[in-house]
Amino acid sequence: MNVCRSPKTALEFEQYYQLRWQILRQPWEQPLGSERDDIEQESIHRMIIDENDNVLAVGRLEKSSQFAGQIRFMAVNTNTQGQGLGQQIIAALEHQAQKLGITEVTLNAREDAVGFYQKLGYSLQGFSHLLFGEIKHFVMSKVLIHESNHQLQVSTALQNVWHETIPLSKAMNIKISYFDGKELIAHCDGGFNKNLHNTMFAGSIYTLATLSGWGWVYLQLQQRQLKGDIVLAKADIKYHAPIAGIGYAKVSAGSVSGDFTRLTLGKNARISLTVHLYNGENIAATFTGNYAVIAPKL
Repeated sequence: MNVCRSPKTALEFEQYYQLRWQILRQPWEQPLGSERDDIEQESIHRMIIDENDNVLAVGRLEKSSQFAGQIRFMAVNTNTQGQGLGQQIIAALEHQAQKLGITEVTLNAREDAVGFYQKLGYSLQGFSHLLFGEIKHFVMSKVLIHESNHQLQVSTALQNVWHETIPLSKAMNIKISYFDGKELIAHCDGGFNKNLHNTMFAGSIYTLATLSGWGWVYLQLQQRQLKGDIVLAKADIKYHAPIAGIGYAKVSAGSVSGDFTRLTLGKNARISLTVHLYNGENIAATFTGNYAVIAPKL
């Protein structure tokens, strides 16, 4: 049975890049390594493997701005073409794009692939470039709607609370791109939040993490129809690597502990959680926060 996922090990990444090279570079006598660029670490990768761990198809998503992305390096093994694998890769990358707040995806399609992408909802924008002096490429784009499980109304309400009460959140343009009750993903304007090294400013990373944790607690209160003032009581952050691309923060239900029911008794609640900050699919920082929810006075 075929599985679509991101490469996990060094060997899987080598197999992933090997297929890229075999399909997209080797026929034009390009050297090994020409199938890679300098933003692999900050991109989203997907591959389809069979039951014997053979890589059948690959593709990559990169964020070109806070709300725009590009799909590149689409390749399907010559022995498995025509089986819908390319469509599966596109669907997987679009799904991830939706969760990361990307509202428009572009790609550069080879002339013989334009019809394939049109069937998937992409619109032809015009000529792009000539690769290796002979392969015509055309710019295509597609507007994405929110992921079906995303709770848009409550997420928008939270964003409004942030932007109206915390000016820094508005300046950073912090947005919630995905919330389904079990997972929250937030992101901010990468261009505004850079340091002198052209990576994400550490203070911006901390702010994004703090508000993501605060936002998780806020949304849980809304779902439970509870009230309380949320304050950060204790926090720690570890920076593992720079965020060179468009970073995002993620809170998952499995990382949260605490008891909201204390609020129903008029008692304060303590909620502990972990926020992971990502560069592509790699964890770049880990934030642990202890939030106090102050119960309303009866």
